[in-house]
Amino acid sequence: MRGDVLGAVERRRRWTDAEKFAVVCKVGRHGASVTQVAQRHDLRRQQIYAWRHDLRKKGLCEPTSAALFPPVDIAPPSVLEAKAAADIAAPMVEIVLRNGRQIRCRGGIGDDDLSRLTRLVEAA
Repeated sequence: MRGDVLGAVERRRRWTDAEKFAVVCKVGRHGASVTQVAQRHDLRRQQIYAWRHDLRKKGLCEPTSAALFPPVDIAPPSVLEAKAAADIAAPMVEIVLRNGRQIRCRGGIGDDDLSRLTRLVEAA
């Protein structure tokens, strides 16, 4: 049993609506999760959910957007992601050299890079 200490029987705690409300309001404050609040007050997570449900039914605890949706930062796409998306959108180009070798690349390759690649493939 959870409260057995030297043979003593655990007593059931009684919580007032004000105490329940105070505990439920600590969820989300300074980033505290339900699990963290439950551990601080020696409760189970489900107890906090049940209290919140009961308090809402009684009209004592209204849902707030802060409690339902934690803040989220959406970072803009990085330069590499934008370049990768542009590369995927570019059509494939196939070049057949005099010696029968082929070069397949995206259409966005630069002239200097293409001529260097062609020389390397021909020399191989």
